[in-house]
Amino acid sequence: MQDTDHTTSLREDYAGDPVWRQALAGSQMLLVAFGALVLMPLLTGLDPSVALFTAGMGTLIFHIVTGGKVPVFLASSFAFIAPIMAAKSQFAIPEILGGLVAAGILYILLSGAVRMRGTGFVNRLLPPVVIGPVIMVIGLGLAPVAVNMATGHTGDGGTELVPYQPAVIIAMISLLVTVVVSVWARGIFRLIPIMFGIVVGYLLSFFAGTTGLTPVIVDFTPIAEAAWFSMPAFQAPSFSWGAILFMIPVAIAPAIEHIGDVLAISNVTGKNFLKKPGLHRTLLGDGLATSSAAFLGGPPNTTYSEVTGAVMLTKNFNPRVMIWAAGVAIVLAFVGKFGAALQTIPVPVMGGILCLLFGSIAVVGLNSLIRNQVDLSQARNLVIVGVTLVFGIGGMSILGVEGIALSGIVAIALNLLLPGADSAWGERAHQHEH
Repeated sequence: MQDTDHTTSLREDYAGDPVWRQALAGSQMLLVAFGALVLMPLLTGLDPSVALFTAGMGTLIFHIVTGGKVPVFLASSFAFIAPIMAAKSQFAIPEILGGLVAAGILYILLSGAVRMRGTGFVNRLLPPVVIGPVIMVIGLGLAPVAVNMATGHTGDGGTELVPYQPAVIIAMISLLVTVVVSVWARGIFRLIPIMFGIVVGYLLSFFAGTTGLTPVIVDFTPIAEAAWFSMPAFQAPSFSWGAILFMIPVAIAPAIEHIGDVLAISNVTGKNFLKKPGLHRTLLGDGLATSSAAFLGGPPNTTYSEVTGAVMLTKNFNPRVMIWAAGVAIVLAFVGKFGAALQTIPVPVMGGILCLLFGSIAVVGLNSLIRNQVDLSQARNLVIVGVTLVFGIGGMSILGVEGIALSGIVAIALNLLLPGADSAWGERAHQHEH
């Protein structure tokens, strides 16, 4: 009865929200997600303007599928950074996009399985002992990319873009600002440390170049040449089995992370979104958003924990706010000078921030093991985690499958084949449902 009263009061709050306040709150939510949203396409070679458009479009699709009940914003998934960068050495961008379309379809199939068999099916197939090390591989596998960029090189370390010494100084100051804001800032500012890190690093790079301390790092020519209004650089996918088989296993980690995000936003709002609209609908929304984004040349979409934090802080539970955020993202995608400005962010700035972000991804995986009390003194759990980490981080390749994809397959196979079971995740999800 208490939940019903809470839901009714929330609906009354929504009804009283003036449009201007919803629009302002939506812009604030987009600001919270913005730094991570554009960072992913900049790292993987996709167009940030397309990413803005597909984030807005994906969020709208999600809200249509879920009946506008869940206050979430969808945008570029960090879990796909490493596989996309690794795939670029084997496949063309259109083929990679085809693989991402397939990853979204896996979400859709998973949604159907959850609807027919309940969440217990997912929990048994993907317990914490499987998901934890796979998420750790995603973060730790990217560590060399962050270091290469922080030292002024391209992600693969092959080309020096900025001299080592100024690059490291800029990267470390960008990292320091991001850390300080994330730890000591208060209110909404604490939710946008990436934005602060990028702005300070950008300004530092600009002044270092204009004062002659370093070669010119920030080049404003692309901004001057860009039109105010321009169409984002949409591109269509092409399909090859190699790229599809490469990408599909990668979708496992963000799928289970999605369940965690839905549980988190449920706790924040006091409503059980696993039951209504249902996990099958939220997974379907994510899947459709990811596949439709890839059809236009955008990165895969996922729910953003930063936005969940903003919802918790502002107590603004109105899902319409996210629709406004989606609208603002779509409008910004067509501002040519804005997209060009994003492309001028210096490599060391992104590298410094990534030293924190990629480490944070690894810690999320570690935390899932700790939070669910996975007993690593048990031989089966030790084997699953140990082999998964070494295969994923070490670059093992079997039948052309490697990295995150291989580690995901190996973790699932070992969990199914080894005797015993880790049911902690399943028990906890069951408790949340009831």
